[in-house]
Amino acid sequence: MNWPLTVHGFNVDLITADPERLARARAFIRAGLRTGTLAPVIDRTFDLADVAEAHRHLESNTQFGKIVVTVRH
Repeated sequence: MNWPLTVHGFNVDLITADPERLARARAFIRAGLRTGTLAPVIDRTFDLADVAEAHRHLESNTQFGKIVVTVRH
């Protein structure tokens, strides 16, 4: 079965090169994070001491979401 394929490209320079568009994008992202509309998906969190394990996990391609490495003071 042949499915129609649509590819949407995005060039971040279209946003970041224009100060007005960049300000609108930042406001949109901040509002989304503040309200919870935009929420990152976190797969796993590692301590900095376990960064090698975090890298192995990343290389395994089994993660779904972001891999977070925490630094404690």
